[in-house]
Amino acid sequence: MSAHHHNRSRSWRTSLVLSLATLLLAACSSGEFADLQGYIADVKAKNKGRIEPMPEFSPPANFAYAAMNLDDPFVTWDTKLSQENNGANKKYTGTGPHPDFERRREPMESFPLDTLHMVGTMRRGKQLFALVQTPDGLVSRVVPGNYLGQNHGRILNVNEEKIELVEIVPDGLGGWLERPATMSIVE
Repeated sequence: MSAHHHNRSRSWRTSLVLSLATLLLAACSSGEFADLQGYIADVKAKNKGRIEPMPEFSPPANFAYAAMNLDDPFVTWDTKLSQENNGANKKYTGTGPHPDFERRREPMESFPLDTLHMVGTMRRGKQLFALVQTPDGLVSRVVPGNYLGQNHGRILNVNEEKIELVEIVPDGLGGWLERPATMSIVE
């Protein structure tokens, strides 16, 4: 056989195989697509849904805030009094115990009482000093008459074991209460 005849028969076989494959694909695909297209047409015919229009909303009624002159519920009495006094020399006009707002605050009053610790005592002559440590580690000496804590706590007595003081705290009704407190030595 010649090379030319061999190439022609190979090309003829290749054409035949390609033609059969195309015929088979066309036969299979036309049936499948016909079923799929029929199904899509049925679904479209059944689901002729209607979308409801958006509901109409009426605007909310205007609200007039009428509590401008009432007290702020988030402000404590201490904060309120310090805002009212605003550093000025205003005097407390109520009766009963009350803090002295004209008094210069002492350094140990910037810490809450429960963060201060009595760490010892020291005697100089007849005077007994209590040694109090702040949260930042500084130690100060205090005597009766000094103030501790943020509730106007005035020291009444110092001995080897404890410091006795009285705090002045808000009573929740616009007045003040005296509350005794002690600070014992920590070992």
